[in-house]
Amino acid sequence: MEFKSPQINLYVTDLARSRTFYEKLGFKLTFTAEIEGEAVHHELVLDGFKLGLASRTSANKVHGLTPGTNTGSELALWTEDTDLALQYLLENGGTLLSAAHDFLDDLRSAWISDPDGNPVQLVCRRLAPEL
Repeated sequence: MEFKSPQINLYVTDLARSRTFYEKLGFKLTFTAEIEGEAVHHELVLDGFKLGLASRTSANKVHGLTPGTNTGSELALWTEDTDLALQYLLENGGTLLSAAHDFLDDLRSAWISDPDGNPVQLVCRRLAPEL
């Protein structure tokens, strides 16, 4: 048995709002599933990583699922500047979970939540101090 093409799916309340939010992060739409002319699932790709956005309503109606709260995972995005990325996302629908801060020897990170409360970590390598 072979498994392939993994992706993460997030259950969302407002599919259009979530699509817009992730497109502002640079994700590109590659697929949309529709039921009776209504979008119920989008797939977006960033740097080879596939992210699915699925309507909570359709997950219940079509598959009998009842998605719970979004606390068991996060999407981590590497960036060149955590502080600038954080400011950008706060201006574009993100909600602050953890302010930018240094950790380990060379990393800087912050967390926001997307419009549905899914945590997104922003992380970059700090430049070595000049001697």
